[in-house]
Formats: sequence, C-alpha cells, structure tokens
Amino acid sequence: MDSETEKRIEETVLEILRNSNMDEATEYMIRQSASEKLGLDLSYPPRKKFVRQVVNSYLTEQNAKAAAEHQQQQNDAEEEEEEEDDDEEDEDSDKKKRKAGDKEYDDEGDLIICRLSKSRRVTLTEFRGRTLVSIREYYSKGGKDLPTSKGISLTAEQWASFSKNVPAIEKAIKKMKSRLD
Repeated sequence: MDSETEKRIEETVLEILRNSNMDEATEYMIRQSASEKLGLDLSYPPRKKFVRQVVNSYLTEQNAKAAAEHQQQQNDAEEEEEEEDDDEEDEDSDKKKRKAGDKEYDDEGDLIICRLSKSRRVTLTEFRGRTLVSIREYYSKGGKDLPTSKGISLTAEQWASFSKNVPAIEKAIKKMKSRLD
C-alpha cells in the first residue's frame, strides 16, 4: 500500500473516530464507514491491519489524554487542599478540624471522607446508634464549619445500594452527554 493511500485512510479513519460515539462504535463500523467514504475495500488484510493500527493508536492517545487530565485534576485538587490547609494552619487550630493520623474530623467529631468542594463534603457520622454517610453543604459561622439542611444522610444499607448502582449512573450520564454533543 502506497503512502498516499495510507495517509488518506488514516485521515478518514481519524475523522470518523473523532465524530463517533466511542461507547457504541466498533472497529468494523469505523472500517465500513471509511471504506464507503474512500471508495476502497478496507477488508483486504493489509488495509484492515492498517485501520486497526490507526484505531488502536487513536484509542491509546485518548486514554493517555484522559489519564493526564485525571492526573491534572487530582494534582489541582491536592494543591487546592494544600492551600486550604496552609490557610487553616494560620488560623487558630481549635477553630478548625482535628486530625488523627491521616484521618480528618470536623468540629462535631465526624470523620470527613472527602471534600467535594469548599462548602460540600462527605462525612461518616453516628446518629442514634446508626452509622450514616452524609453528603452535605456547610457554612462558616464564628470560625466553625456548620452543616446546612441541604444534603442527604444514607444508612449503610442505602449507601451499599447507591454505590452498587454508580456504574449504571455513570453509564446514563455518558449516554445523556453523547445526546447533547
């Protein structure tokens, strides 16, 4: 296969890949679409192999980009948390959270699992003898972070049901996003 043909196939396949829903597209579908656009039989083994290489290269690149974006988001979140920690260290330590090892606790002694934003967090709390996972908004008053009524507290059973269904939720979000794009 000459380099001109390879270049045309690669450009066409990449264009199709960029405009495809990657949750639904298959290599066969991409190859068929490119074959129609180019007027070439891409099922011929050397061409089929070349299309596969282009698709795999594209997917590898996309995965690398996604991993880099994820790493950057984690780095940004860590930097933001470090900045918040630095700001908090400057204030009176009794007014803010207590730490035991790597665990972080709020003013009421609830374990902070994670901070979703400056005013939202996930905590593990005890209420009437039951362990609850709380996802809640907080506000500052008198140097203390206090919970608002905006949020939800889930029992261990409810949390287990929710977390088991997270993959289905993520799939529905991707599907919804692909409709909007």
